[in-house]
Amino acid sequence: MDFSAVGSAAAEALTLASFIGIGGGVLLGYVVGVIPGLSRSVAISIAIPMTFYMSPYIAISFLIGLSKGTAAGSAVSAILLNAPGEASSAATALDGYPMAKQGKPKTALQIGLIASVMGDILATIILIFVAIPFARVALMFGPYEMAAILAFALVFIAGLSGGNIFKGLAAGGLGIFLGTVGLDNQTGLPRLTFGYTELMDGMPLIAVAIGTLALSEMFVQSEKLRYERGTMSVALKKDDSDRMTWPIFRRIFPTILRGTGVGTFVGALPGLGPSVGSFMSYGMAQKAAKDPQTFGKGEPKGIAAAESADNAVIPAALIPLFGLGIPGNVSAALLIGAFAIHGITVGPLLLRDNPELLYSIFAGMILASVIMLALGWFGLMFFAQITRVPPHVVIPVVIFFCLAGMMLQGYGTFGLVILMGFALLGYLMKKYDYSFVTFLVAFIITPMLELNLRQSIILSRGNWEILLGRPIAMFFIACTVLALVTLIIRTFRTDKAAGGAPTSE
Repeated sequence: MDFSAVGSAAAEALTLASFIGIGGGVLLGYVVGVIPGLSRSVAISIAIPMTFYMSPYIAISFLIGLSKGTAAGSAVSAILLNAPGEASSAATALDGYPMAKQGKPKTALQIGLIASVMGDILATIILIFVAIPFARVALMFGPYEMAAILAFALVFIAGLSGGNIFKGLAAGGLGIFLGTVGLDNQTGLPRLTFGYTELMDGMPLIAVAIGTLALSEMFVQSEKLRYERGTMSVALKKDDSDRMTWPIFRRIFPTILRGTGVGTFVGALPGLGPSVGSFMSYGMAQKAAKDPQTFGKGEPKGIAAAESADNAVIPAALIPLFGLGIPGNVSAALLIGAFAIHGITVGPLLLRDNPELLYSIFAGMILASVIMLALGWFGLMFFAQITRVPPHVVIPVVIFFCLAGMMLQGYGTFGLVILMGFALLGYLMKKYDYSFVTFLVAFIITPMLELNLRQSIILSRGNWEILLGRPIAMFFIACTVLALVTLIIRTFRTDKAAGGAPTSE
């Protein structure tokens, strides 16, 4: 390691221009993240022209800070309004919103913030020390390994299906079915598009996520407001009971570490993305819990698991980018364009040819995490004021932002129709107790799983014995089988216990 380059990088990170650039990126990302429907990729693509007149270090650090702030900010709307800023925060809403409704909104926000910052910082440290070695390992991952990993991730939808396993299977099956809409990735022929060119790229993920989660929740809240005259505002307490305490932190700390590991692993593998990481982490936390029934009802570990993994994906996605020049997700791909604007070729030669810039970016990422913590902690009450707005004001405002976020995706009126369709689907799934989370996870994973599975079949010519020479793929296949067997045994035990329990008159 070039210690002179590290020293100059640290000095550059502590300049006023660095604070303004990185702090501005985190603040802008936080604001964008709070608004349902505006994803980090949209924010980065819009902000790239703003970096034309910045130095390369400030420009890249500004965009990375924007990405980090968006991930943390999306948890605010997920916790306070059950309207996640983007799909990856959907897992946060599962326990964050119930905890907020129980009178602990500040506690939920603080847990989410601490988990976000810790996951981000730990993943950034891992990025700094293992970028090149891990990239070499990831280079060995072919379609066989990716298909096995995605199948393993898909198994967790059964763990998230809630009470009735058959309803969970139905919801997952619908997600898999809709995940196949679009051009066939092998033949290029359209599937289930019904002549609509807008569906050539598949169902818009933002429409599915915002429709089934945010907009459908507004329908549910509107129904309650009409018949029950209830309120969707979260009660704010002025005493010290509504805050994260040291016992809560000790309880969620192992979950944060596990979530960071999951998010780092998922982020370092190109193509998986933060949604897979957050849901996998949530599923692991639920399966590892002594009382998994508490999840979905305001469990702090659920918030910590989702947020730590979601934010760990962002720096981890830069591992293959800096090591191989391969982006780990859409946000990392946009960063390649930002590097190109400033005449820099990203990849393994960056460390050799321009180590000062690379170390400066690393230092800027650490600074962005610290700014994110300060901004989120001291701005907590400001964002919590959203819950004091009357429901008849909140509902139309959230609906407007959902529709505006969909329009920004460029789908036009067709996108709004799709959004409303999934909002109705989400409303019916919530009303009849079908797992919309299972549906969403299956929808996200299916296209990637199909692509890698079909590539594996073509390369192996249908010979399954080739897997014997792929130990990594075999390992994840074994984990998938073990998870399935565990789930089946747990299901039968639950049904037996429910059937044999004595009933009271």
